[in-house]
Amino acid sequence: MRVLWAPWRMAYVGGARTSDCIFCTARDSADTRATLVLAQRPAIVMLNRYPYANGHLMVAPRHHAADFAGLPAAECRALMDSLARVTTLLAEAMHSEGMNVGLNLGAAAGAGVADHLHWHIVPRWSGDTNFMPLLADTRVISQHLEILYDRLQPVFSVLDAA
Repeated sequence: MRVLWAPWRMAYVGGARTSDCIFCTARDSADTRATLVLAQRPAIVMLNRYPYANGHLMVAPRHHAADFAGLPAAECRALMDSLARVTTLLAEAMHSEGMNVGLNLGAAAGAGVADHLHWHIVPRWSGDTNFMPLLADTRVISQHLEILYDRLQPVFSVLDAA
């Protein structure tokens, strides 16, 4: 039997559960590296702590809202602009060949955080999937989150400066 080591997952598996909104907590934190926040304005852009693939980001409005109706119109427009810029910046930084961009509205639709609207952006490359998810129900992430954060943070800092 082969062993796949992922000791950083223990914080998730054995960690204390909180009812706090991860996006609001990230928005309000001064320690952007600890919360994996790449940009704060006009939207929260952060690495997914439990990614589907290397470079998996999430984009959320600063305003705590579960759906579009809960957002001010101006923030909704700014959010769409941010989403477009984030996909461009991520593609350039990761040299990806494509992207999955997804939004799950509500728990029934698969939203893990149903009370704060957010998109998942996952860079993709031809042939980037392998047998691990199919046979072993395991994803292989090729880069540690902190190393990826250090690589991407300077790229995404332009969003806060705009």
